[in-house]
Amino acid sequence: QVQLVESGGGLVQAGGSLRLACAASGRTFSTYHMGWFRQAPGKEREFVAAMRWSGGSTYYEHYADSVKGRCTMSRDNAKNTVYLQMNSLIPEDTALYYCAAAAYGSDRYDHTSAYPYWGQGTQVTVSS
Repeated sequence: QVQLVESGGGLVQAGGSLRLACAASGRTFSTYHMGWFRQAPGKEREFVAAMRWSGGSTYYEHYADSVKGRCTMSRDNAKNTVYLQMNSLIPEDTALYYCAAAAYGSDRYDHTSAYPYWGQGTQVTVSS
């Protein structure tokens, strides 16, 4: 069982930045496939970013078109933590942000069904 705890959300003005963090349990964190999703009120949960483990210390990063160029996902395996650096935030980024993990990779890394483990979420609110 993998437990995930997000942090770093908050209220920020448009154009500002936030760095979300997700701390994970588990001794094989470096091999986990990790993802970030978000859900705005009245909308479905949507993909934001993912890092897929490809063996050794190689990871592939993927980003939703809506955040590409503004967000960067990274991980610190020594701390069992992944991060989502978000810059140039816009009001449309307002949502509850969730961290997700999977022990096995999937080509459907941008689908919620690919991840069996989820955190409780951290709220990001961007004011105009």
